[in-house]
Amino acid sequence: MTILVDDAVRERLEAAAFRRLTLHLRQRTDVQNIDLMGWSGFCRNCLGDWLHEEAEKLGMAVSKDEGRTHVYGMSQTQWKALHQQPARQEQMDRMAESLAQNERVR
Repeated sequence: MTILVDDAVRERLEAAAFRRLTLHLRQRTDVQNIDLMGWSGFCRNCLGDWLHEEAEKLGMAVSKDEGRTHVYGMSQTQWKALHQQPARQEQMDRMAESLAQNERVR
């Protein structure tokens, strides 16, 4: 199903959904980035990097660190110190498989 609205409304809806996603990820600190990468092929870092890349396309100066800070709600370093757990081999293997899948679909 396609949402039949004009581009401005569609962009507002997408922006609102993105804000909800980032809020959700900020609240679910129990979900590790390595698990997000392993199961979905993207993580908090990816979202921050995508903000940086889209800003660049618009001629805006938003660094990767600034994009990631926006997604995390704090610096990536702070988030890691507060919430990141050591990765298990199973998680690292799943992430490697997921990254390979990303390469195949791009």
